[in-house]
Amino acid sequence: MAETREITLDSVVVAARDQLSSDLGDEVAILGLQKSTYYSVTGSGRAIWELLQTRRRVSELLDALLTRYTVDADRCRADLLGLLRRLHDEGLIEIGEGV
Repeated sequence: MAETREITLDSVVVAARDQLSSDLGDEVAILGLQKSTYYSVTGSGRAIWELLQTRRRVSELLDALLTRYTVDADRCRADLLGLLRRLHDEGLIEIGEGV
């Protein structure tokens, strides 16, 4: 299991090297090679995954989502952090601090 780290708006995240992903039309299928974990994301999850292909701060992800979707900022932040925690727990993203 990936080391548990707190994810904050200042954390820097990127898709892990040990994964494969494929665009399947309305969804993206993600296979974590470490744990043979399969994820399928659609909608805003797909948008987040696309953004995760480039190393960036969580605050940048949040800003991009708030620009793209009509959603309450607190709800968006909570949902984003929750998804990032799950992706990290499955070894699908890497987390760092600073840039």
